[in-house]
Amino acid sequence: MSRLQETYPADKVVLREVGLRDGLQMVKQYPSTAAKADWLKRETEAGVRHYEIGSFLPAKTMPQFADVRDVVDTCNALGIHSAALALNDRGAADAVQTPVCEIVTVVSATEEHSQANARRSRDDAIALVGRTVDLAAKGKTKPLVQAGISMAFGCSITGDVDPDEVVRLAVECADAGADVVGLADTVGFAGPDQVADLVKRVRRELGNTVISIHLHDTRGMGIANAAAALDAGVRVFDGSLAGLGGCPFAPGATGNVVFEDLVFLCERKGFATGIDLEKLIHVREIAADQMPDEQLYGALSRAKAPRQINWRALN
Repeated sequence: MSRLQETYPADKVVLREVGLRDGLQMVKQYPSTAAKADWLKRETEAGVRHYEIGSFLPAKTMPQFADVRDVVDTCNALGIHSAALALNDRGAADAVQTPVCEIVTVVSATEEHSQANARRSRDDAIALVGRTVDLAAKGKTKPLVQAGISMAFGCSITGDVDPDEVVRLAVECADAGADVVGLADTVGFAGPDQVADLVKRVRRELGNTVISIHLHDTRGMGIANAAAALDAGVRVFDGSLAGLGGCPFAPGATGNVVFEDLVFLCERKGFATGIDLEKLIHVREIAADQMPDEQLYGALSRAKAPRQINWRALN
């Protein structure tokens, strides 16, 4: 079995907790390196095995990720899968010098967002995917490479996004060598039918390429969209502890789909996650302590997991 198949088995749901990367993108306060290590340790004890833990960006511009190498080392010591963002060649080169398990790159679904966000064309972004794949293949630990397509379901600059363009970009990312192609509802425009339709189209075109989905709960549709993606065959999902996160192109927005609620959804739909919800919910204490001014979200944290029923038995 290949490393890709071991990391993302086709017959299981994989939930990646992105609170330490996307969840910290817009915060003014952020956890200490020690608190991040505790966060990872306690979530791992709860059964979480996949994480996005930071970005390889200059510390002067994104100080919350200045300790990304230390966090990668913590993941390595815990034996868990770590992914980190690299937005340029410098970041990718830095990433392959660490034992990070996966490098995440970004391709915008619209030319307008690509220029505004990264000051490059979509063609240049896909070329970066290819160069990152080449770097990863030469690295000591040969990390996987994911190409995430941002604004895949709608763009805050252009509005509607042509699904044909998203499918085309997904195919080009796969052709560039990406192990995983992600579809991101970056600003929370999507609805369940739209998610299902695009996922089905991309799956038809990409064949055995792993597809992931990254949902924001900006307009309260995160869990509904996750359910639609599950039904359409997606098995790799991002979510952040307590729904942390934000986007500079969606002012005032809430964050990612709440990871705890995503776990509950998967269990209710018959997909065993191996995650202990009670233990997971308690990890929110770290976020509350380290970032007291951040709003924490989540239905499970409020209502708790039902103890009087076996929800798996109801499926």
